[in-house]
Amino acid sequence: MKQLLLGAEAIAQAALDGGISGVYAYPGTPSTEITEFIQKSPQGKDQLVRSSWSANEKTAYESALGMSYAGKRSLVCMKHVGLNVAADGFMNSSITGVNGGLVIVVADDPSMHSSQNEQDSRVYGKFAMIPVLEPSNQQEAYDMTRYGFDLSEKLQLPVLLRIPTRLSHSRSVVNRKKTREQNALNPSAEKGKWILLPASARKNYQGLLEKQKEMVSLSENSIFNRVVEGIGSRAVIAFGIGFNYVMEVIEAFKLNIPVLKISQYPIPQDTVREFCDKYSDILVVEEGYPVIEELLKGYFGNSKFRGRLDGALPRTGELSPNVVAKALEVNSKEIQNVPEIVVGRPPMLCQGCSHRDLFDAINLVMEGYSQKQVFGDIGCYTLGALPPYSTISTCVDMGASITMAKGAADAGMRPAVCVIGDSTFTHSGMTGLLDAVNDKSPITVIISDNDTTAMTGGQDSAGTGRFFDICKGLGVEEDHIRLIEPLKKNLDENVAILKEEFEYNGVSVIISQRECVQTLKKSKKQLTETE
Repeated sequence: MKQLLLGAEAIAQAALDGGISGVYAYPGTPSTEITEFIQKSPQGKDQLVRSSWSANEKTAYESALGMSYAGKRSLVCMKHVGLNVAADGFMNSSITGVNGGLVIVVADDPSMHSSQNEQDSRVYGKFAMIPVLEPSNQQEAYDMTRYGFDLSEKLQLPVLLRIPTRLSHSRSVVNRKKTREQNALNPSAEKGKWILLPASARKNYQGLLEKQKEMVSLSENSIFNRVVEGIGSRAVIAFGIGFNYVMEVIEAFKLNIPVLKISQYPIPQDTVREFCDKYSDILVVEEGYPVIEELLKGYFGNSKFRGRLDGALPRTGELSPNVVAKALEVNSKEIQNVPEIVVGRPPMLCQGCSHRDLFDAINLVMEGYSQKQVFGDIGCYTLGALPPYSTISTCVDMGASITMAKGAADAGMRPAVCVIGDSTFTHSGMTGLLDAVNDKSPITVIISDNDTTAMTGGQDSAGTGRFFDICKGLGVEEDHIRLIEPLKKNLDENVAILKEEFEYNGVSVIISQRECVQTLKKSKKQLTETE
């Protein structure tokens, strides 16, 4: 069966066809569409696949690991910075191993289209010493996902599938395969290996080391690693989507250059050695960090390799056919560039967004203070750092607004104010608030509750309707948990509440409640269509 799919959707469909029993994820661009596809899929509903959102990537990964322990196949999805949050369970699961197949899809974001950094998740795969798969197109994304579950069960290890933004968010026709039945419930009988006390952990770690040779052997024989023949002394080693860019340039300019394609890691050592021995000038094309380029230069020396380290390819940002063409020293004008009429524009808060009225109120109160720092967090409200508001002073990682405000208060800053979204608060803000309560820190936490995870498309927010009770349960005094509705008509009242709580010498929480204008518009449209 053929189907036109985004790369993210191809992975989701492959997981359904591959017999998953559950998908676990926290929304994060460019990975969100994987879980959404499964949630909306009639096949997913028929197969009773568990698919609701998790509170954060750590809880998602550990839940997927628990399903694997029970013998069933599970998929866990996140963006690259989400793997930082899940890293504890992820790293230790390579020591425990898995039972049912477990594939972790990590969507990297070269050029930082919607992210804080460009980190390359292949480094995490090498760090954990597990197999990494890196598709070059949508069909491979489908095929590798299914293969990944088989590989996971063969090696009894989690498998990391890495995709970049361009592959996740572009479409192609995909050939599907026959659906596989879900695994039967079959909890692991090797209970000792799942208990990482030092005695069992040392034994398991030795087992992981012993599997490395088998993993390399599988890469040597993988259908995803192959050589495209050519002539001359120049050659290319291309990884993942970089292979697509290289082949586009080769076809556009009718080049006859040999290419070694690698999409399964650890790298096939014999294949790479044999290929590199043949050529004196090799361009290394990998999307992300120069992970393999560094290894090759360390092994063979710097003389024959070009890539991101020597400037043949840009050190930052995503690759493209034009970038590859320039590195291959061909005129790239024949490859379509972005038309000059397409002008970039900065992101901005939606017209009618509740954050606008909240920032107006905060700015008015802050006029009375010499120190006007407002600690921000990850979400669409981070755009409050830009004109015309310029309210937000920091944005580092999920949940950091509360803990940074606490640290600033500890240093003597008054007022110490932070803004955090509803989804981010339940993701990783609650523990920071507990720290502040325990230390009786003089901070004001503003939870901007727009009733959804807005930045990634309007997914459910884990704490909706319960934020007052959550804050009270964490120990915030009830009198200092204030509710406001950010509307222009309420501006004077909201300013008065903010002033009062900024001056309070303890922990206060202001919950700014107003539904996201985009989800409100969607819900009204759906209501109209059903009437």
